[in-house]
Amino acid sequence: MPAETHIADLPAELTVVVPCYKEAANVAPMVARLDAALGGIAWEVVFVDDDSPDGTTAEVRELAARDPRVRGLRRIGRRGLASAVTEGVLSSSARYVAVIDGDLQHDETALPAMLAAVREGAEVAIGSRHVEGGEAEGGFSAARAKVSDAGTRLAALLLPTPVGDPMSGFFLMPRALFEALAPKLSGRGFKILLDLLLSAGRPLRVAEIPYQFRPRLAGESKLDATVLLEFLGLLMDKALGGWLPWRFVSFAAVGAVGVVVHMAALFLAVQVPGIRFETAQWIATFVAMTVNFLLNNRITYRDMRLRGAGLVRGLVIFYLGCGIGAAANVGVAGMLLREELAGWGLAGAAGALLTVVWNYAISSTLVWRSR
Repeated sequence: MPAETHIADLPAELTVVVPCYKEAANVAPMVARLDAALGGIAWEVVFVDDDSPDGTTAEVRELAARDPRVRGLRRIGRRGLASAVTEGVLSSSARYVAVIDGDLQHDETALPAMLAAVREGAEVAIGSRHVEGGEAEGGFSAARAKVSDAGTRLAALLLPTPVGDPMSGFFLMPRALFEALAPKLSGRGFKILLDLLLSAGRPLRVAEIPYQFRPRLAGESKLDATVLLEFLGLLMDKALGGWLPWRFVSFAAVGAVGVVVHMAALFLAVQVPGIRFETAQWIATFVAMTVNFLLNNRITYRDMRLRGAGLVRGLVIFYLGCGIGAAANVGVAGMLLREELAGWGLAGAAGALLTVVWNYAISSTLVWRSR
């Protein structure tokens, strides 16, 4: 008589991808909750950990040694929820994939209804806080709620189909569809669902399943000002059709901030008795370059952020590279002016454009280079 086959012994129909960073305390509770919620479904969970210092990967490995449904991917030298989700999904062979945060704020009991919706024809099932029966306030501070609402309104301007909660990080879809869209994704930021919806190039069939957003019990929130800037960068990238790389747009925006910082520092420096203008100009230049470096490290190259000795090394290279860029700026602008090929305004703009492109190239290849 053949042995009885259990659901746990079948190939996974559903892979649940959990991007995480410093979520060690939530790993075991997450697996227990998925086990309770997904009875009767052949599932597996993939924790994608960005090399957390709190032992998140060790917790995953310990569970995986006892439960073959648990897998872990440890990423070294790169960060970011969107790229973590993509790598987790691409490691799956299941027919369907779901994404859920590692902080236990998403309600895993909604997964069966989300899976049923996709089985019945929806292309994406979204765990939604903003449809009837959904609730967000319990897991959001007042500030985060306002930010989320503002993001939802901005996203609605670009989305080809109305979605009540495009900012959700809780969704389920066929793996084949995700793989088809993966080459078009920006791979940046925390709002990969929005990236998927905008990258499809057509309205997707969406089902929104209500759930109540829970308060965080352990770990720490990843939402900060730079996440919001990345979200705006994603919208800009999609609005421009990917014509300009997001990093370049961000780098140029940081450069514009640097101009303001330079002028402010110059104004303060020339007020000091005995300081010549040339000296004040050099002081302002170094202040602006330092601010630009720190902002780019925090925003433009967030996923490759430099720390410790790497931060000092990067700053020195940034100084040297930007110094060459400044010299090229002056040289090109002067040549155009001397040869009467352009007026001072156009010559200055050409020099400035050359500087931005040069500094971006130096930054991307020498300062913040992929390891």
